[in-house]
Amino acid sequence: MSVPVSTYRVQVRASFDLFATAAIVDYLHDLGVDWIYLSPLLQAEKGSDHGYDVTDHSRIDESRGGAEGLAALSAAARAKGMGVLVDIVPNHMGVATPAQNAWWWDLLLRGQESRYAEAFDVDWSFSPKLRIPVLGDSPELTVVDGQLDYFGLRFPVAEGTLGGTAEEVHSRQHYELVDWRRADAELNYRRFFAVNSLAGIRVEVSWVFQESHAEIVRWFDEGLVDGLRVDHPDGLLDPGRYLDDLATATGSAYVLVEKILEGDERMPAHWQAAGTTGYDALGDIDRVLVDPRGRVRLDRLESALHDDEHAPRWADLIHDTRRGIADGILRSEILRIARLVEPVETTTASDAIAELTACFPVYRSYLPYGVEHLDTAASDAARRRPDLIPTLDVLVPLLSDPAHPAAQRLQQTTGMVMAKGVEDTAFYRYSRLASLTEVGGDPAEFSITLEEFHARQETRHAVFPASLTTLSTHDTKRGEDVRARIDVLSELPDEWRATIGRLRELAPLGDGPLENLLWESLVGAWPASRERLHAYAEKAAREAGNSTGWAVPDDDFERRMHALIDSAFDDPAVADVVGGIVARVSGPGWSNSLAAKLIQLTAPGVPDVYQGSELWEDSLVDPDNRRPVDFDLRRALLAEGGQPAVDSTGAAKLLVTARALRLRRDHPELFTRYTALAALGEAADHLVAFDRGGAVTLAARLPVGLAAEGGWRDTVVLLPQRPVVDVITGREFAGGELLVSDLLRRYPVALLKS
Repeated sequence: MSVPVSTYRVQVRASFDLFATAAIVDYLHDLGVDWIYLSPLLQAEKGSDHGYDVTDHSRIDESRGGAEGLAALSAAARAKGMGVLVDIVPNHMGVATPAQNAWWWDLLLRGQESRYAEAFDVDWSFSPKLRIPVLGDSPELTVVDGQLDYFGLRFPVAEGTLGGTAEEVHSRQHYELVDWRRADAELNYRRFFAVNSLAGIRVEVSWVFQESHAEIVRWFDEGLVDGLRVDHPDGLLDPGRYLDDLATATGSAYVLVEKILEGDERMPAHWQAAGTTGYDALGDIDRVLVDPRGRVRLDRLESALHDDEHAPRWADLIHDTRRGIADGILRSEILRIARLVEPVETTTASDAIAELTACFPVYRSYLPYGVEHLDTAASDAARRRPDLIPTLDVLVPLLSDPAHPAAQRLQQTTGMVMAKGVEDTAFYRYSRLASLTEVGGDPAEFSITLEEFHARQETRHAVFPASLTTLSTHDTKRGEDVRARIDVLSELPDEWRATIGRLRELAPLGDGPLENLLWESLVGAWPASRERLHAYAEKAAREAGNSTGWAVPDDDFERRMHALIDSAFDDPAVADVVGGIVARVSGPGWSNSLAAKLIQLTAPGVPDVYQGSELWEDSLVDPDNRRPVDFDLRRALLAEGGQPAVDSTGAAKLLVTARALRLRRDHPELFTRYTALAALGEAADHLVAFDRGGAVTLAARLPVGLAAEGGWRDTVVLLPQRPVVDVITGREFAGGELLVSDLLRRYPVALLKS
């Protein structure tokens, strides 16, 4: 198996296709990148910007460059000695426009007699007709060209069923078009989370796997691709078996899984995967840059922002948001499990199952692996709901049995509840420090010590050294440099409390936690366009669901919310407050950014650079984080070279990124182990230092406190007695006991090579 030294993620789409990607290969090689990492390529819903709504597994999306585009990109990469990694989507297909998906169209046309009835995950026992939630307040159908038409959306008509009114034709079909509001509790097909237009498929069925992966296998047979990133494996019936099948089909290629780990959870050791996509590393790096001394005062601020003067405990908050999801948009999934546990009455069973999903401590189990997580959930559910104990006593043995269909389906469902309840709800309600409400992280863990950070890196090096590490992705709620700037607030809790108090006076909203979240995010991303911030505010507020929501937006609240964003641009008093705090945190934020980047690029694992993040990455939640990237600017800055100042251009970050990537690619022998290095002196706790086997990383942390305490003073780091050179600045040092103030004179980071 070929393993990359590093990767660079590119969002391939119609506006930046595979041919355009091939044209930047020379730039990426000069940057120091080893493999190019591509977003999904298979034919997707027309106009899709992300590619996760695959409609045809048999071909590469023509708008993304088609087969010729992949061939061109692969040839360009091979010419530079670079590999290719591609994101794939095995869990679901896009069905928004039935005519674009031949499998789905045939299912609608023929119902249970369709060959593809086995491919899609449909509960025919619940309803003999496939329920499609597309109807709105005007449910009138028409018949056009022998097809049912609903405001331009076409559906097939079975042979011999035309005649009479459109409603009569509809009544004769193998599907039932229903009001979209019925999706929460009345669907009979599995979806990707609660997205009605993404229908789950059953890759555990041999022919479904083979036909949905034939084009992917071709990539390996023809030497076009070297590795795969598997999207959402937790939605599959048996991820471990799927990975076995994938390894057989691809010749045991390098495979990563998009898997979020909770706490000290590890990826199942029996999986044929090199590791995860790196959110766990992101959380560790963020938290070593957060000042633990700010926790108590930020906790008090969080409490003060709630109407009852008491912020909920994180564990209670996520229990309640997950239970809300289980009882709400994922009620269909809960009821489907409940129907499988006869003789327990469905209503009683669904209550207990919903409570189990709300208490589940990780995304899912992989029975029999992880059965202890079900036991933990059952104990928590019994504590919270003693009335459910008799039902739980009956259900838990069934749900612990890997062969029981209810147990199998529960495992596919707990991750959905976790993702929607935590990432897409609680993360927008918990504002103590917005940089910590990030995918794969636990906001209850405020910060970690240097000792804990080093221990986690040693474990990563020992257990999954080929696992990806990341700081930004297409799924992160805030780009890495937005988080790095917000982290500075942990060093300035009193200043932030005064700032948010003044902003709430000047632009009141009436939702304290959301106001804090919005202002933290605005300050973290500033300067950002008005349009981007309005879009973020709307998504954040509706995902939080406290004061407005997606289904029934509160117009009065949202007018105040948009006025809050406008005030940063139009109200001189607000602009003055925002400008003041931005000026206070920008410099330390840049220091944190460079520290985080160098740590990520040199620590154990395979570092991924998300497109464009070699300069400041100031994006907010998707789709903002998929904005076009100015590669001409980056190419020009890289060619310019030199030692640029740490300023708004981000050129210093480009320098750090390029020097680290090149060293790692060109001298892999310097990255064969992990050893924490000792610093001595009054500022020793401000230095992250480790030796990878000849490459030594030094990075400043908590820069506000460092400056307030008088800088590095006599702090030294102990290195072997041999000459070293900082590959970032080119400066040479004798080795041995070296002053940190000398090593970090130019930048807050150094990368030393023996």
